[in-house]
Amino acid sequence: MRIEQIRQRLREHGARPCHESRVLRAWAQVRPLDKRRQKAEDFLPLALRHALPALEADLDRLARLHSQHAGADGAARLLVELADGQTVESVLLPRQGLCVSTQVGCAVGCVFCMTGQGGLLRQLGSAEIVAQVVLARGLRNVNKVVFMGMGEPAHNLDNVLEAIELLGTAGGIGHKNLVFSTVGDRRVFERLPLGAVKPALALSLHSTNPDLRARLLPKAPRIDPAELVELGERYARATGYPIQYQWTLLEGVNDSDEEVAGIVRLLAGKYALMNLIPYNSVSGLGFRRPAWERAAEMARRLHRQGILTKLRHSAGQDVEGGCGQLRARLASQPA
Repeated sequence: MRIEQIRQRLREHGARPCHESRVLRAWAQVRPLDKRRQKAEDFLPLALRHALPALEADLDRLARLHSQHAGADGAARLLVELADGQTVESVLLPRQGLCVSTQVGCAVGCVFCMTGQGGLLRQLGSAEIVAQVVLARGLRNVNKVVFMGMGEPAHNLDNVLEAIELLGTAGGIGHKNLVFSTVGDRRVFERLPLGAVKPALALSLHSTNPDLRARLLPKAPRIDPAELVELGERYARATGYPIQYQWTLLEGVNDSDEEVAGIVRLLAGKYALMNLIPYNSVSGLGFRRPAWERAAEMARRLHRQGILTKLRHSAGQDVEGGCGQLRARLASQPA
């Protein structure tokens, strides 16, 4: 389901723009329609009031909690069941953040990611994306949403941008707290500047070596890392938000001195933040996370050379909650 379909359904029952906004705001922020000084029957058309219970039931079915896996770090991995029985993953992050999925599966096929192993099954509608936020807000406060779960947002651009616009308006989330994460696609750099809500941008870099990056991200668009950084820099300067570069640290693969030098070469003087994320180990894929001290030394070297760097803890390490693992575990269980 798309958000535009919800709007159309509201209009069919007599909703005006003010009524649409009120209903969508209540849904996205998990708040009652009634207020202290005004009840729903005082401002909603009668036909719409009669139609609301069925609409609310349909919205509730968009994303239901199948299981929750709490980590010691304050994160919680959510396995979310959609109305058609498919499942995706969301992650409640520390400090009121949430990571949401944009597709069932993924077509990019990153060799270190469980989600990419099964390919793409289907796109999520914009309402299904927002419904993950609604579900999470029923569990705890959420004031930041990163589109970094299952799927490649650039491959579902219309739905993701529609969800971002609703979350940045009726959803009450600050624009810089909506983070669009992508492996890099020229359509992203064309479309994001045109939106009323301009999210922050996270680019999955993973290597400064074009050949290695192509092996790690076999179905990503072939954009040279240097060009990708230049495209990101343009967007950063236009929006006033630094680009967040994502770098999944793989032992013996992209943690070399050559990569440190490459990062410094590409990001020196750029409006950028490098996020080093030690790999969340996935059984059977053959990659390992480097020792923490090795990762910390890499971060220190980048800092010393003027690259703003954060060494991140991968949420859910203790529950083996890497993206796609919970869904894969469910799929492997006997019916």
